[in-house]
Amino acid sequence: MEGTPTSRAERRRRTEERILSAARAIFAERGFQRTTIRAVAAAAEVDPALVMQYFGSKQELFEQAVRIPSIPPLDGKLEPVEELLGRIGMKTGPLPQATVAMMRSMLTHPDAAEEVRGRLDAQVAQLAGALDAGDAELRAALMVSTMLGVTIAHQLLGLTALRDASPERIAETLRPALRALADG
Repeated sequence: MEGTPTSRAERRRRTEERILSAARAIFAERGFQRTTIRAVAAAAEVDPALVMQYFGSKQELFEQAVRIPSIPPLDGKLEPVEELLGRIGMKTGPLPQATVAMMRSMLTHPDAAEEVRGRLDAQVAQLAGALDAGDAELRAALMVSTMLGVTIAHQLLGLTALRDASPERIAETLRPALRALADG
């Protein structure tokens, strides 16, 4: 019904989401170290004490704000190099703020680093299982690291050459290097 006051629980949920949304944006822009509870509260238009009441600490706020979806596993429909290259558009397109916040924080915050490391290790293990070459795990790690480097250079650093290149052009240029790694 229009005009019916929202319940207390609904108001709380909306306030919490407003705080999390502000936190995602600020963590994405500044990383963990340079983000303050006061800045998040100001962006969410709430008192800093309310942020602490809802989340308890900057660490807990960070953990809830940067929960990112799992990296989709390789599905095996394409050979591994082509499957990785098929993800270039995802790596160079708009990323969720939580992902950008995690990426920006991973070099300065141990929990963010551990989260990213765990996800990438799983991706390396899966890719290594699909490679038929000696040192498959090392080769897979180098392939995943290359893709991570492209993502960081495009998303966080905004390298002009990457920003100006289409995902198709990036994939075409990367293909020989990834194929050399995959084939041994």
